[in-house]
Amino acid sequence: MSRIPSSRERFVSHHQVDLIDTARAGPEKRTTMFTLLLVEDDPAVRAALVRTLSERYALFPTATAAEALRVLATVRLDLIVLDLGLPDLDGTAALQLIRGYSAVPVIVTTARQEEASIIKLLDAGADDYLVKPFSAGQLTARVNALLRRAGQQQHDRTIVISELSIDLGTRTVTFAGDRLELTRREFDLLAYLAEHAGKVVSRQRLLDSVWSNSDRGNDQTLDVHISWLRRKLGESAAQPKYLHTVRGVGIKLIVPE
Repeated sequence: MSRIPSSRERFVSHHQVDLIDTARAGPEKRTTMFTLLLVEDDPAVRAALVRTLSERYALFPTATAAEALRVLATVRLDLIVLDLGLPDLDGTAALQLIRGYSAVPVIVTTARQEEASIIKLLDAGADDYLVKPFSAGQLTARVNALLRRAGQQQHDRTIVISELSIDLGTRTVTFAGDRLELTRREFDLLAYLAEHAGKVVSRQRLLDSVWSNSDRGNDQTLDVHISWLRRKLGESAAQPKYLHTVRGVGIKLIVPE
């Protein structure tokens, strides 16, 4: 007799299918798919939220603060839905750790209704909150509102590094006054390195973040895209100007001397 999959196995399988479908979809669908981290330890609640959120977003469901922090360290996220009642770490402490690492929008779900508790959460870095129980419609509306707000802030940003100017809203790049023709992936890679300028970004983190866990991303793919970017920036691996390889570690974008 075949074994009936557990609820955890079912939602993990659903999640994997969702990510695979996202990776295999055309460029238009992938560029509009937001990536969310769901942190909820109750299996029933988590499964229900996965069903709701995975219809609209690429979703990483986790049950503990430790798992959530591992995802945060390796994946470029657009938003986090964080339950406060976690088994390994108090939710407020988890929120403070997240804020020490990232400015990604966070919606806190909590059973606490006292005004003092809500104020404490907002002061700790939450962008919004929902008091349990709440409907799927409420959560989706809050998620969409925060993504719109964060998207507008992102669109207003232009990163300027010496002669290099990267407009995140229009997804255009100019170099020494001339516009560079970049593919979608080249732009994502350059923008990610520019957002972390001066820091070494590991090869694995680049693959996880820029390729969004797609099985098409590997070391050779990354090397090819770095080589194309260098050519368009008028440099080479032997004589780097902006993109410097740190052997055994990763890539660093720096302000040229």
